[in-house]
Amino acid sequence: MPVTGPRTVTRRAPGKLFVAGEYAVVEPGNQAILVAVDRYITVTVSDGALPGVVVSSDVGAGPVHHSWRDGRLTGAAGSPHVVAAVETVVRLLAERGRSVPPLAVSISSTLHEDGRKFGLGSSGAVTVATVTAVAAHCGLELTVEERFRLALLAAARIDPKGSGGDIATSTWGGWIAYRAPDRDAVLDLARRKGVDEALRAQWPGLSVRRLPPPRNLRLEVGWTGNPVSTTSLVTDLQRRTWWGSSAHRTFVGATGELVHAAVTALEDGDTEGLLRQVRRAREELVRLDDEVRLGIFTPELTALCAIAEHAGGAAKPSGAGGGDCGIALLDAEALYDRSQLRRRWAAAGVLPLPVSPAMEGVEE
Repeated sequence: MPVTGPRTVTRRAPGKLFVAGEYAVVEPGNQAILVAVDRYITVTVSDGALPGVVVSSDVGAGPVHHSWRDGRLTGAAGSPHVVAAVETVVRLLAERGRSVPPLAVSISSTLHEDGRKFGLGSSGAVTVATVTAVAAHCGLELTVEERFRLALLAAARIDPKGSGGDIATSTWGGWIAYRAPDRDAVLDLARRKGVDEALRAQWPGLSVRRLPPPRNLRLEVGWTGNPVSTTSLVTDLQRRTWWGSSAHRTFVGATGELVHAAVTALEDGDTEGLLRQVRRAREELVRLDDEVRLGIFTPELTALCAIAEHAGGAAKPSGAGGGDCGIALLDAEALYDRSQLRRRWAAAGVLPLPVSPAMEGVEE
């Protein structure tokens, strides 16, 4: 039957930063802490003038027309996460006996600057915003977890190695503790039994819960100016003999312990305990980088951490490293220290980013 819904729907999803748990979280069941930030991907979906789907973006070359063929969108390359998100929602609609009208999908981003990404989870944010906007436009009511699951199914088709932490953070917002499901298993489930069944089934290993924000600490973020592919770094690591070795198991075990302790510190309002675990997280990443020479710590990220530590904070790369962003947690009352930190970061080639935690996830 034809789908009815609003003529135009707009949804936006926040970006994310890893606080602790990088690399270990890509394996199902391992926990990480992330925080949403108030930079957004905004997706507007309206009735299309042409059959199929027309995608336009403020970081793309221009509108791209995609046609439907056997449930897939064909057309010029570009916006793969948007295409996967639309296809996943439309497959769910088809399983429920519903059609989809021609669509026009427009994307705008504050997670980029002059076409360069900041490393704030733009792929995850655009996937979540697109899933939510297309579903709403087509009159499909989804729970928060269903939005997450649809977005993760879409993203995992493109990058099954991605943990989905960015998807979870963009969906729920705020500070979260996240454990990833087995992405190969949920993709196989969706292939065999359909997306609708995958939304209702158990996803072993998956856990998402909100955490209280840290007390008396301010989050500072620095951008190195060097975009990096998380997928490339994770793939590189998994191809090395280190992966699956005793050193790998030691890293995963130590990371699991410090993330658990950091979660406890957040829940107890233990400021010093949280700072201690963030420093441990940096030390584990240093050890990993020393062992495998992956290039996690660039000169800019090393300087970012040293400057923040000198100011009395705790700092580390956020995410896979190799570029993108680093984070620091500092005393919220120490205005002089924060101002000095930003000046010293800038002198070291690190751009302070004016971002704050976003306590809400995907929204109108």
